[in-house]
Amino acid sequence: MTHPAPTRRDHLSTALNLANRSVPVLPLRAGKVPFGNCPDCRDNACGGRPNMKTPGPCSCPRPCHAWAAATTDPATLTGPAWASSWKQATAVAYHPGGVGLTVVDLDHADAVAWARRTLPATRTVPTTRGEHWIYQGAMGSANDVLDGVDIKSTMVYARWRGPGTGTMTALPDTVRALIVKEPSRVVRPVTVAVPARGGECRHRTPAYLERGIAMAEQQITGAASGVHATVYRTFLAVLSKHGRCGCLTETHMQRLFAAAQTKGESPRHCTDAWANALTALGM
Repeated sequence: MTHPAPTRRDHLSTALNLANRSVPVLPLRAGKVPFGNCPDCRDNACGGRPNMKTPGPCSCPRPCHAWAAATTDPATLTGPAWASSWKQATAVAYHPGGVGLTVVDLDHADAVAWARRTLPATRTVPTTRGEHWIYQGAMGSANDVLDGVDIKSTMVYARWRGPGTGTMTALPDTVRALIVKEPSRVVRPVTVAVPARGGECRHRTPAYLERGIAMAEQQITGAASGVHATVYRTFLAVLSKHGRCGCLTETHMQRLFAAAQTKGESPRHCTDAWANALTALGM
């Protein structure tokens, strides 16, 4: 028995239900892609929306700019500016990072098998070719982190395929590490003199080091402009303070890379900035 295809009313109803649960949504057109920008926004002439990689003044009432147009506002979703898009919509999408979620998009059976071997169980949603594994917590997004594995969180959209089954769990470091490519250079601990009075290096105090890493993450994610320079300066400061005593680990580095990638930096840019900072410090 076949089921009728969802109608425009079905898609809008789904979108409103999600928006009522604080999930930012948008319509998708044929091909399951966002609607193109209007003439005023084409080629980013308007400057983009405030939550895109480059903050801008766009206040277009239409669903321009893909994931950045996702909204929870019922008046916008049902308003005249979105009406024609809903008439043509073939699916509903949402912005996972906008609601603090990460989707591990598994495109085929081998990718699903890998996830079952490697990742902690969480809520899963069946897709046409594989599954979506959904975790609590946002991170940077990247495609093809492994064969058939995409990460969808900040600055991307994911197609809504239903609520899924299972209990959603916290985003594991295993997933965060997927978007950090193997760096050409990593922190190399350097033996230094033991602090006076025989005390242990204070950087090894978990609270002290955690505070330093958290502050560095905030500096990066809070950058409104000059992201490249901010990332480099932050990497330089962290390495200068924590890199020589052996306290800084690859996990800390991956956290900083992930913060930079939420601002649009690529893994390659992160690796280059890290290497440049190491060189500047003679490490």
